[in-house]
Amino acid sequence: MSKLMPLLSANFGQITPTSVEEYIGTGGFTGLRKALKMTPQEIIDEVKTAKLRGRGGAGYPTGAKWQQLYDIKHFPKYIVCNADEGEPGTFKDKLFLEKDPLRVIEGMTIAGYVFNAQEGYIYIRGEYAAQQKVFQEAVDQAVAAGYLGENILGTEFSYHIHVMTGAGAYICGENSALLNSLEGKVGRPRVKPPHLAEVGLFEQPTLVNNVESFANIPTIVQIGGEKYLSYGTAESGGTKLICLSGNIANPGVYEIPFGITLRDIIFDEELGGGPAGSKKVKFYHLGGQSGPCGFLPQLDTPYCYQALREKGLSVGSGAIVVLDESVCVIDYLLTVTQFFIHESCGKCTPCREGNKQIHVLLEKLSQGKATKADLQLLQRLSNLLPKTSFCGLGQAAATALSTCLKNLRSEFEAHLTGNCPAGVCFTKQESGEQ
Repeated sequence: MSKLMPLLSANFGQITPTSVEEYIGTGGFTGLRKALKMTPQEIIDEVKTAKLRGRGGAGYPTGAKWQQLYDIKHFPKYIVCNADEGEPGTFKDKLFLEKDPLRVIEGMTIAGYVFNAQEGYIYIRGEYAAQQKVFQEAVDQAVAAGYLGENILGTEFSYHIHVMTGAGAYICGENSALLNSLEGKVGRPRVKPPHLAEVGLFEQPTLVNNVESFANIPTIVQIGGEKYLSYGTAESGGTKLICLSGNIANPGVYEIPFGITLRDIIFDEELGGGPAGSKKVKFYHLGGQSGPCGFLPQLDTPYCYQALREKGLSVGSGAIVVLDESVCVIDYLLTVTQFFIHESCGKCTPCREGNKQIHVLLEKLSQGKATKADLQLLQRLSNLLPKTSFCGLGQAAATALSTCLKNLRSEFEAHLTGNCPAGVCFTKQESGEQ
């Protein structure tokens, strides 16, 4: 039986992305037509039944988020789609933007109807310039066909989507920083509470969901929440687009039902196909650079929010980076830490300075100059950042380090005696290279 389930990705490469006619031919806008005959609460109830969780990384129940905003009676309300896909190893939202943008537009429009919003915004990362052009053309075509804009499908509902661009700042993937950027402010996180459902874009009630989250909405409305839930597990409804990369035979984006195991994802020939080359899998990084690392004893864990959480893992953005035995964990963590140093907004000291100190200690380990005291300090910093950083970036920056310290401690200790099990570190020193 196939482990692939193209519920959301069926149109990828099969239709002209900006053609409303071809999109309708695949069942497109059926969800919107049905939604316009339903009450907003009925739609929210279907999303709750579907057990859809946010696909951007946090995994918050979408139905609960929608209910919270719906119960707020202050208007105007705004709909914002977070397309600032900056998590390393994650490239699935890009495919929606360039191969099936009308699905995202339909999902955003249904949300606009639910919350009686007249304006929606999609914030696309600056590096996705080509995808932004495709999405803008799709918006224009939807307006021309009457599925967006004034008096949609002959109803009194009017809704407009504005396509906005970021400037390549990873921190703007954090929802409140994204809203600040949309308003022309510095892209730094806000103090919460108040929450964005209460005080969001332009200080008005706002819904912020991820691209893949909105892409699910038309299907949930069309087939119903119970049917959608049946594709996944009892607590993780539907399917998930995952991004496989690293030392893997078949890198790419795959849509899978929740519940198959990590072993299936990495080793099944229909999916990852196992490690590329003759090396064995050493560990894997889940959910992007801000996610935890997983190890061989955890391979039989079902891929769903609850089962992974019970094992100290997470779905996150859907990224799975596979690392084989040729990779030194210290060398890999140096790269992860360099990313967070570069992307920190600098607002809070634990993130701004803590990541720099972690990098110093990892460099000492890679050079064979670290002591047991340095390793203890590294452990302390990995515990400190998640407890004291202002936003999710700093809170998650040491997640990979923490999980590797717990599960690959012997490799850290080997570096204290000048031994790199992967044979990556110390090579230059031993050969006399400068």
